[in-house]
Amino acid sequence: MRHIEAVFFDFDGTLLDREASLVKFIEEQYERYKPELNEIDKQLYIKRFIELDARGYVWKDKVYNQLLAEMNIAGVTWQKLLEDYITNFKHSCTGFQNLHEVLGKLKQMGLKMGMISNGKTHFQMANIKALDIEGYFDTILISEAVGLRKPDSQIFQKGLEALAVSASRSIFVGDHPENDVAASKRAGMMGIWKRDDYWHSAEADYTIEELEELFVIIQTGAEDHD
Repeated sequence: MRHIEAVFFDFDGTLLDREASLVKFIEEQYERYKPELNEIDKQLYIKRFIELDARGYVWKDKVYNQLLAEMNIAGVTWQKLLEDYITNFKHSCTGFQNLHEVLGKLKQMGLKMGMISNGKTHFQMANIKALDIEGYFDTILISEAVGLRKPDSQIFQKGLEALAVSASRSIFVGDHPENDVAASKRAGMMGIWKRDDYWHSAEADYTIEELEELFVIIQTGAEDHD
């Protein structure tokens, strides 16, 4: 029997509904800069931003540079738009359904909890705090702060060390088939894929649609898996 002692989460696309958050932010940014962007169709601006963003894997300096060049926008600089993104994205952060209920119940179950996220430290922490979930976690590792990025197995090892748990008694929940699922499995953890339709599949130990499905895996699935 495999007794689970710790649950680790990715952030973007796993706890944060990044797609919904991004659309909300871009719509609001367009309205804030409507005088400068008025000649650009709002839906086109939103659509192209999302394409250039590449699910967060392209930092926004490049996104805004490209966006302004393609649309011949001269009334505002990419630096100004980037500053607006860094300052205001947190106000658009939206968590997945029942986020607090799930994290709270996991905590009540006596599980240790960690988060491992790629990204820029201050930006990610601002978003985590905006969702008001920081207090659920015993450790939060962000790639810029620790100098390691998923899928490097060392960042998972740092998380395990921080919680003083073994990989075999830990699960990792994430939406990215390689950076989250495959990488955590290589580190010896149980890899759980929170399904994202952007990818067709993941070589996961378990696949979930909603965060609530973790309870069954922790209570019975881990035993079956062993």
